[in-house]
Amino acid sequence: MASVAFEHVDKVFPGGTRALADVCLAVDDGELLVVVGSSGCGKSTLLRVLAGLEPPSSGTLRIAGRVVNDEPPQQRNVAMVFQDYALYPHMTVRRNLEFPLRMRGLARQELARRVAWAAELLDIGALLERRPAQLSGGQRQRAAMGRALVREPSVFLLDEPLSNLDAKLRVQVRAEIGELQRRMRTTMIYVTHDQVEAMTLAERVAVLHDGRLQQVAPPRELYERPANRFVAGFIGSPPMNLFASRLESGSGGVELAVGEQRVPIDGSGWRARVGEPLVAGVRPEALAVAAEAAPGQIAARVEQVESLGHETLAHLSVADPAQPGGRFALVARLPGLPALAKGDALRLRVDPRRLYLFDAEGRSLAAVPA
Repeated sequence: MASVAFEHVDKVFPGGTRALADVCLAVDDGELLVVVGSSGCGKSTLLRVLAGLEPPSSGTLRIAGRVVNDEPPQQRNVAMVFQDYALYPHMTVRRNLEFPLRMRGLARQELARRVAWAAELLDIGALLERRPAQLSGGQRQRAAMGRALVREPSVFLLDEPLSNLDAKLRVQVRAEIGELQRRMRTTMIYVTHDQVEAMTLAERVAVLHDGRLQQVAPPRELYERPANRFVAGFIGSPPMNLFASRLESGSGGVELAVGEQRVPIDGSGWRARVGEPLVAGVRPEALAVAAEAAPGQIAARVEQVESLGHETLAHLSVADPAQPGGRFALVARLPGLPALAKGDALRLRVDPRRLYLFDAEGRSLAAVPA
């Protein structure tokens, strides 16, 4: 096991594409860190640079405190599992697991011990004499992980390992990976575009966008206290509702403009922001349908209903002459199966304590104590 540190790491490819920009990231010994972001944000490049498959353009990489910038991949003791498994099709599972150990010249007894250990750990003992074509997707994934584990690496890297599996199998294998890491306590960096994987697996999540780290935090903190507008809109399924707004002075204090409607904001710490163009955010679960009309509610129209059994996602629109088409969209997460249909008018209650505000640069704002 080993700690990992990226210190002001840049990666610029020929032609000027900047895949990583001033990345500073520390991963503790034995930690499971998930790096999440959309396609093309630099996630896989981050792993490849750490593994030694790509040289950094600048900055320093450390594994267990040791600078590894100039070390070849085989000297870094890093194992990587790729999205496409990369198993040798002409070899059995046993031979695939043995291959990296044979390349190292390990004694036959040690080689057999490690293969037997990995097979038992991953429950693939019955598959050792099969070839990859004879395996299911989940079995291939376990075999690929086994080939990495037999090396007994200091750092374990996984590059979108579940993306080729169906939805049900992804849930199963995701749980297995989490349990495996808890038992082994191997330093693990797991890359994915799927925020559900990130939020359920990680001890901490690093959000990457256009090669830059946006926020590194435990899943709950990331969800409840996003550092900026990008993180707020990326984390969450459905994501946070974001819309252009401003604060105004009302008879009862400060109010948030929601189109032509107003929602009271608790406290006086926002007075300095009155009149300033802002972006407001509210999670879908912070919206509720009001049984009776009352001040501070939002009038909305139902555009689409997604009934999921245990909950319903109501896609709504709110009048706002300043927006294209004169309306903007909201999504509300409602419990159960409420009787809603396209075109219905309803009123929404908003929990003012669960409103988020972002400045023109996208930074998250907090009220100044009154």
